[in-house]
Amino acid sequence: MATIHPTALVDPHAELDTDVEIGPYTIVGPHVRIGAGTRVAAHCVIEGRTTIGPHNRIYPFVSLGLPSQDKKYAGEPCELVIGARNTIREYSTYHIGTVQGGGVTRLGDDNWMMAYTHLAHDCVVGNHCIFANNAQLAGHVQVGDWVILGGFTVVHQFVRIGAHAMTAMCALLFADVPPFVMAQGQPAQARSMNFEGLRRRGFGPERIAAVKAMHKALYREGLTLPQADERIAALAQRYPAAHDDLALMRSFLAGVDPQRGIVRSRRGAEA
Repeated sequence: MATIHPTALVDPHAELDTDVEIGPYTIVGPHVRIGAGTRVAAHCVIEGRTTIGPHNRIYPFVSLGLPSQDKKYAGEPCELVIGARNTIREYSTYHIGTVQGGGVTRLGDDNWMMAYTHLAHDCVVGNHCIFANNAQLAGHVQVGDWVILGGFTVVHQFVRIGAHAMTAMCALLFADVPPFVMAQGQPAQARSMNFEGLRRRGFGPERIAAVKAMHKALYREGLTLPQADERIAALAQRYPAAHDDLALMRSFLAGVDPQRGIVRSRRGAEA
């Protein structure tokens, strides 16, 4: 049975799995579902059509599942879906989606979300990400797996951040960040690739060399994005062990909005 503090207000229609813990003065609404082993600390608010998977740790003063801050939202039955084994620290705020964005805001599995992080409506965050304090996503942002956002990173609406990318503290993102890229600045520029992070995740020398070659094509040869994509496609024969990494980059580049583009380095050409 779930353990609910006597001061908590849990709607009788909420669905709490086994071993769920609800702390003092926390409020849980009628459409909430919480998976086994999840612990919700004191003074949290979980409302709306919110589904939380198993074994999450939710710290005090977190707000989940409230209506989006989109003025077009008119009370439609949209959702917030949170996966498994996430840590969500104090004062974080994650809103439900909107019908214009598919209706679902989604956080994957095994993410480490520090204090004051914000997921606006219709954001999709992958797995194994780290958001440092005050990392903020506007609506419709997409974040791949293994992304690290430095403290006070601010992401404009509809921006995409590719897998294994990283931002420095106070980065301001108006353009897409391709996979593996490290970005810094206001507005953010590409500084390098996340080589140390890749090594820690088990990338071997050939895969690291392929990432370096992709960085060169994107940022060091003065190529347009279509030209860089052709250069990256040609790397497959040279780096067979990096087939999936090359495919990841090419898939990401195929989805870049020409009006938004990607973060560029000071020496890079425009798309």
